[in-house]
Amino acid sequence: MSAKALIFHGGWEGHEPEACAAIVEEMLADEGFDVRSEAGVAVLGEADLASFDLIVPLCTQISIEKAPLERLCAAIEAGTGLAGFHGGMGDTFRDAPAYQFMVGGQWVAHPGDIIDYHVEITEPQHPLMEGIGDFEYHSEQYFMHVDPGNEVLATTTFDGSHASWISGTVMPVVWTRHHGRGRVFYSALGHQASEFAIPQMREILRRGLVWASRPTDK
Repeated sequence: MSAKALIFHGGWEGHEPEACAAIVEEMLADEGFDVRSEAGVAVLGEADLASFDLIVPLCTQISIEKAPLERLCAAIEAGTGLAGFHGGMGDTFRDAPAYQFMVGGQWVAHPGDIIDYHVEITEPQHPLMEGIGDFEYHSEQYFMHVDPGNEVLATTTFDGSHASWISGTVMPVVWTRHHGRGRVFYSALGHQASEFAIPQMREILRRGLVWASRPTDK
């Protein structure tokens, strides 16, 4: 039986949610997933979320009612995986601390907007990072509030060019964590659909999506 994945997309159009959802859907289909992709969050209140192996949020700056949010959190805690990237997952429900607790972080700023910055692989032996070296990136350098319990796999360091007071701040870029039995993966890379052409961004996300789809007893 094929693994099942749910993508819900929408919100701020600057992140090109529809185009990104189509790319992620194709990626997951290539990995053998049976993929359901839905606009908006209504599906979180209607579908049997526990029947999915993986849920991928691709919505930025939207709201959600208490009941569907509780259904989403319960599904992840019971073993469904959660994985995503950039603001689609890291800035989805700004007014929902329970969601941010589950994700392990929340976007708060990107000083300088689109800039060049360096990504350092901090756990090169980890299966999700194996064979991927440090690389340069051109996009939004995310400053996030993060859970210190995350397993951080890649970081970036702010040089203070656009906010002098954060010079030297080391910020997680890629992490994994657990929420109950569910695996959670996050990558800050991927502002727009064109960034999927960057091999490191695409491969890290591909591995993270597959990894998160497998429940854990941890």
